[in-house]
Amino acid sequence: MIYVNRKLFFSFLLSVACLSGNAQKIQMLNSGSKSSMRGLSVVNDKVVWVSGSAGSVGRSVDGGETWNWNTVQGFEKADFRDIEAFDSKTAIIMGIADPAYILKTTDGGENWKIVFKDTTKGMFMDAMEFWNEQSGIVIGDPIGDKIFIARTFDGGETWRGVPTENNPTAEKGEAFFASSGTNVRKLSNSEAVFVSGGLRARLFIRDKKIDLPILQGKESTGSNSIAVKNKNCMIVVGGDFTAKDDTNKNCVITLDGGKTFIEPNVGPHGYRSCVEYLGKKNWISCGLNGIDYSTDEGQNWNWISKESFHAVRKAKKGKAVYFSGGGGRIGKLIWE
Repeated sequence: MIYVNRKLFFSFLLSVACLSGNAQKIQMLNSGSKSSMRGLSVVNDKVVWVSGSAGSVGRSVDGGETWNWNTVQGFEKADFRDIEAFDSKTAIIMGIADPAYILKTTDGGENWKIVFKDTTKGMFMDAMEFWNEQSGIVIGDPIGDKIFIARTFDGGETWRGVPTENNPTAEKGEAFFASSGTNVRKLSNSEAVFVSGGLRARLFIRDKKIDLPILQGKESTGSNSIAVKNKNCMIVVGGDFTAKDDTNKNCVITLDGGKTFIEPNVGPHGYRSCVEYLGKKNWISCGLNGIDYSTDEGQNWNWISKESFHAVRKAKKGKAVYFSGGGGRIGKLIWE
């Protein structure tokens, strides 16, 4: 007869459950909006900002229980694809094109001032990232063959484009996706890393341009998002946004700072527009057909939800994880 320590046995079952996708669920929040939300910034467990189509910006200061919405005056037709918030009052939004704008509020979204405007033909901004409350970067599609980059060093009050001759050169058909505001990320206190897509998909670190073994070759394919654990460990997701269920080459992992890449044993279950590092070996990714969760540094992904989202972000100060998507969809990750 085999005797089992029941206490240890149930502890084992609990640990297994916590490592499975069943340990997490998505709580859908009543946002009160129908806009498509690709911009998402989570300040802490209570303060969340979103931005998106029809000039819409939303803010919650109670963990998503209630939302305050503003349509930015004069920008009723703008699509604010990215947002960076610093507290319950201060945030910066990025309008992608026609022309490209960056605006800032210091009163919770009641009023906005233009801090950057570019009317250059073909101008299309894709994503922002901040190292801290003062220093930030925005990237955009190539103008000619030069990738657009602008920097701020005063909390987004002013922005200055990097001299064209210093910008990386794009290949023919190479661009960026304004799908979740996460194809540029801070790599260290002074460096940023970003990923491209289209006919060519690459990883850019300073003057390094590294080919990515991710789906590419069409305007709808390539890298959509990168998340960074440290200088060595990064995960890139993407695929083909016209084929939401396609799992072919939609995720790659580097553990040596981009020298080599590996594919997961079990990858995300479709095209993914955003990936986020959550701590320890835990990562999360979302796309049009759902959400995947990994507890082993991206080697295996569990399909924990089929709810459609564009972006997922973890609180800068806290543990809360939120999602934003089309039709005013906002969600929150819950650990059971």
